[in-house]
Amino acid sequence: MEVGGNSKSLPESAYRKLKPGETYVPVVPADTIVPELTPFSLIWGLAFAVLFSAASAYLGLKIGQVFEAAIPITIMAIALSKGKKGALQQNVMIQSIGSASGVVVAGAIFTLPGIYILELGDKTNFLQMCLASLLGGFLGILLLIPFRRYFVKDMHGEFPFPEATASTEVLMAGEAGGNQAGLLLSSGLIAGVYQFLSQTLGGWRETFSTTAFGWGRSLSLNLRLEFNLMTEAAIVGLGYIIGLRYALIIACGSFLSWYVMTPMIGLLGKGVPVGDKVYKVDGLATMATGDIFYDFVRPVGIGAIAMAGMIGVWKSREIIVGAIKLASQAGKQGGEVEIERTQQDMPMSFVTSGLILTLLAVFCFFLFLVPNVSLTQAIVGLVVVAVISFLFTTVAARAIAIVGTNPVSGMTLMTLIISSVILKWAGMEGPDGIVSALLIGGVVCTALSMSGGFISDLKIGYWLGTTPKVQQKWKFLGTIVAAVSVTAVIMMLAQTPGFDKGSGLAAPQANAMASLIEPLMTGQEAPWLLYMAGMFMALILDWVGIPALAFALGMYLPLEINTPVLAGGAIAHFVTQGGTDEQKSKRKDKGTLMASGFVAGGAIMGVIGSTIRYIGSLVTDNNEWSLEHDVLHMSNWLENNPLSAVVTLVAFCILGYILYRGARSADTD
Repeated sequence: MEVGGNSKSLPESAYRKLKPGETYVPVVPADTIVPELTPFSLIWGLAFAVLFSAASAYLGLKIGQVFEAAIPITIMAIALSKGKKGALQQNVMIQSIGSASGVVVAGAIFTLPGIYILELGDKTNFLQMCLASLLGGFLGILLLIPFRRYFVKDMHGEFPFPEATASTEVLMAGEAGGNQAGLLLSSGLIAGVYQFLSQTLGGWRETFSTTAFGWGRSLSLNLRLEFNLMTEAAIVGLGYIIGLRYALIIACGSFLSWYVMTPMIGLLGKGVPVGDKVYKVDGLATMATGDIFYDFVRPVGIGAIAMAGMIGVWKSREIIVGAIKLASQAGKQGGEVEIERTQQDMPMSFVTSGLILTLLAVFCFFLFLVPNVSLTQAIVGLVVVAVISFLFTTVAARAIAIVGTNPVSGMTLMTLIISSVILKWAGMEGPDGIVSALLIGGVVCTALSMSGGFISDLKIGYWLGTTPKVQQKWKFLGTIVAAVSVTAVIMMLAQTPGFDKGSGLAAPQANAMASLIEPLMTGQEAPWLLYMAGMFMALILDWVGIPALAFALGMYLPLEINTPVLAGGAIAHFVTQGGTDEQKSKRKDKGTLMASGFVAGGAIMGVIGSTIRYIGSLVTDNNEWSLEHDVLHMSNWLENNPLSAVVTLVAFCILGYILYRGARSADTD
């Protein structure tokens, strides 16, 4: 790829399928040895793991979406290594080690805060919560290693890898300098300023909704129809990188949920006449449209994700069997086969031994550290963790490779359901059963999050020529640091301000997990029919050739997240319309670099802005916590004036136009 005529760029074959007999040669070829793990890259990687564990945990508990740390870590690594000779591979290692923060945080905050939400904090401690994240992270790394070659090499050009693409573009822009670095910086600055004006100052709303207007509220109340759009620069950039096809599939899943299923269920609140009878469900009429989605439709999406996961496992059966054979034969090999540097994984003998030791540690963790667990129940917990983590590892990796979003929370919900049912059958219920199930969920959730996130790191390494076994080896240390950091942050925030809607840290995912597991452990029913409906839907989608996982993700995620992804995908489509093939390629490449800047700039300013607002909300007349007091944010303008919604939509359109025009300007560069 070449932007602005700079020669330092990825090979032309980086993002496309290889021709028969063609071999991809990375930026640093296999026969070239350069520094990778150095004191510089290790120290800064670990420092970023601590810093972004705290930032990601706070944001995830606040808005329910985990902050993706890889790109801002990459930006900072480039800034720190400026003028340092041969820094590319060291920056890759900084990113790989530091990005353990985001994936470990995702595994922790979706489950472990549920212990405090259900007021069971006295039944757990720092060591228990830290080990749940740590052991899950180790499992995710070890389970993914046998599949690395398939996802990053054998399927080269088949998957878009949006997050890895963005990080790689950032790394290459930093290495190249010149126009690429300037373009990345300027687009990141635009996204940062946009985010600051929106989130920190409150110049416009973070999410546009038709319910801001009287006619929109009436439409939502009477017909259960509304349109929501999160106006985040980072999400638009992510949609551009994903491309129109997958963005449209995701959006179609969301449209089915919000414009077909939610209105159908909502009509039951008003009453549906059938013959001489009227069928009506009490309570639905007073529910908000969004609550109908979360309570009745989202479980269908969860079922669809679970079935899409099982379909993915079935389609990957040959890969899974091959990985098992490779692992079983590792100890019988008389010597190591000569493998080029860029394809060297950690020895399978180490992976096999590591898995055995990690699973043994999981068993001891359940038996000796989880409260009131018997030998049988510890074995049950071990089996649940081992089987689900193994089966869904490839699902998580495939999801990240395709859409850049890991459905880890949906798979964790299914894990909690399964583990709760099995633990209850094994005689564990009540508060002890809830804590045990949440800790099991924490291990599995972190394992799936790690396997999904780590595949992006390994793909970056494949494109750039990093030694895989070096990335794999030091990911363990990053995981340890991240697990300790996020556990400390969760326990601190559990005390001040706490995890409830009034505190500003609503912990939506953990609250969903808690609300699911409590009735299961107390004898109440789960929405099994809704889960089954989603499972059948995923089967039908797969039969007709539609990617079930992408569609299911759209059904599960809120509408406001999927609509800007579609907008970004549409911009990517229109950018390449008309002109020669060379012009289309230049536009696409420049747009990808700008989109990467949007992701990086928006994400970094998201952390900075949230920190500013958090500190500002603590400043009150009596120095007590109050979310209502915000020093900078113009809350009254946003909440009480429908004009702010118009300004929001205009600002979002301007942002999209900047991306479109910037990419199209490649014709004149």
